[in-house]
Amino acid sequence: MTGTTDTVADDDALYVLTAALLTPAQFPSLLGDDYPAACAVFALEPYAEGYGLVLGQDGAGARWTVVVEDVSLVAVAIAAWDCGMEYDLSPDDRSVVCALPGWPLPVAVAAPGVAAPHDPLPDPEAEGTDPTPLAPPDTDSWGPAQRRMGADEIAHQWAAWREQLDGDPAFGTPAGAEADSVSPPDADAKTGSDADAGSNTGSDAGAVAEAGAKPRADAGPSESAGAGAGPDPRADATAEEPAGEAASGAHPGVRRALAEARGYLDAPPPPGRVRSSFASGDARMLRADGPGWSLVARTDDIAFILLDEEPGEVLPVGRGTELPGLLKALDALAVRPA
Repeated sequence: MTGTTDTVADDDALYVLTAALLTPAQFPSLLGDDYPAACAVFALEPYAEGYGLVLGQDGAGARWTVVVEDVSLVAVAIAAWDCGMEYDLSPDDRSVVCALPGWPLPVAVAAPGVAAPHDPLPDPEAEGTDPTPLAPPDTDSWGPAQRRMGADEIAHQWAAWREQLDGDPAFGTPAGAEADSVSPPDADAKTGSDADAGSNTGSDAGAVAEAGAKPRADAGPSESAGAGAGPDPRADATAEEPAGEAASGAHPGVRRALAEARGYLDAPPPPGRVRSSFASGDARMLRADGPGWSLVARTDDIAFILLDEEPGEVLPVGRGTELPGLLKALDALAVRPA
């Protein structure tokens, strides 16, 4: 495909490397807590139909992100790549919304036969008005982007994370355990963010750490977890404690996150703040985000919460008496993939 804006010459081909969806139900979580926030990264209006993001290099090796309106075409390409199939993603020029320098996501591959990926040189005729090249958020230290990517990883590898709590009476037997039982993921497992962005995006599974770490059921905050620390699931709310209530053993950040999630039922949040996707059986997988927290849960099981103030920590929340109703209500207002 070729770009159609002034920032990319019409006769300069774009070598497509990967793509991602930018829709209310599916968008790279590292870009923001919700769909409008993710659109704001590209200065786009958050239209309900969404967009496709095509990432590639021009003939000189420069990084470009092309935003297109043909969401279905991009979705088909991503599905084909995830199945190991070849697919020539070439959107029609008429569907191109804009072309922006840089990449908003990490990309692990480069186009053959061109220079190494680099940001394009400023256009001398732009007189300093060129847009700042897009770049992935810095995830070397713990922050909102890394927290959201960690929650995506747990959603993508739910069974392996849930298995770590097997045998802990506070969390019971996971629903659908037989159907979901898998071996713990290896280091090359693709994160949820990677699944959104196609098979060529760079993995950052270190956002949460190896899934083989043994969880501890010792209600309380982390003593010394750093940005690169392994996951340390904690039983901050037991199966007997009411989810969202000020249970004496619950981490205050967990109580805050559950209270804010419950607040979404009275004041619906921006599109994409709560998302629902397929899970085994009749269950759904929920992803919810808010200021400083991320939640991932199965509607028939427990929840995991990650907090900005607890780097690298994964905090389990037992079913209790209120969590089932909260998850069901959140699922009812969540956006779902078409």
